Amino acid sequence: MEAPEGGGGGPAARGPEGQPAPEARVHFRVARFIMEAGVKLGMRSIPIATACTIYHKFFCETNLDAYDPYLIAMSSIYLAGKVEEQHLRTRDIINVSNRYFNPSGEPLELDSRFWELRDSIVQCELLMLRVLRFQVSFQHPHKYLLHYLVSLKNWLNRHSWQRTPVAVTAWALLRDSYHGGLCLRFQAQHIAVAVLYLALQVYGVEVPAEVEAEKPWWQVFSDDLTKPIIDNIVSDLIQIYTMDTEIP
Repeated sequence: MEAPEGGGGGPAARGPEGQPAPEARVHFRVARFIMEAGVKLGMRSIPIATACTIYHKFFCETNLDAYDPYLIAMSSIYLAGKVEEQHLRTRDIINVSNRYFNPSGEPLELDSRFWELRDSIVQCELLMLRVLRFQVSFQHPHKYLLHYLVSLKNWLNRHSWQRTPVAVTAWALLRDSYHGGLCLRFQAQHIAVAVLYLALQVYGVEVPAEVEAEKPWWQVFSDDLTKPIIDNIVSDLIQIYTMDTEIP
C-alpha cells in the first residue's frame, strides 16, 4: 500500500511490557480462523490472502468493539471469493465455520437461525464495501516471491538449493504474515524479498558473489528496498510467531 512502511500500530501492535495488545490477539485468532476455514472451503492461497487483507483493512478503519470479528471474517471470506473469482456459497461458509467452533456438532439446520446468519453475512459484506470504499482488490506478494525464487534458484548451486527448504520456508513465512497487518503496512515486493531474506538467514544460505556485488541481492529485486525496511518486516514476522506461542 502507499502508507509509510512500518508506520502505525496496526493489528500487530504490542501493549505494555512488549506483550501483544488485546486487539492484536483477537486479530491473530480471527486471521487463523480465516486461513483454516479457507483451506476447508478449498480456497486458493490468493483468495485466502485477500480475505485476511480485507479483514485487517476493515479493522484499520473501524473499532473492534463495534463489530463481531468472526462475522466480519466470514463476510471477508465471502467477499474475497467474489473479488478473486472463486465464488463460495454462504451455506458452505456457515457450515465450515460452525464445524470450526463446534467440531463435534451437527451441521446447522435450515431454520431461522441459519437464515439470520446468512442475512448477516450478506448485509455485513455491503457494510464492509462501504467502509472500504469498494477498494477490495490488492496486490499480493505471491507473484513476486515466485519470480524471486526462480531467480535465486538460478544463482545458487544445485546442492545448496536441494538440501535446504528455502522455498517451502519462504512460502510458509508469507502465509503466516497474514496473521498480522504486514499486508497493509508494507509493499508487496518488499514483503516477498523479506520472507526470502529470512528464509535464507534461517538456513545460513549465502547468495554467491554477495561480497563482490555492487549492491546486495535483495536490492536487485527491488531498487527502493532498504535494510531497515527488511528489518521491520522481519521484526513483525517474529512478533507474529512469538504471539503464536503465547495464544492457545
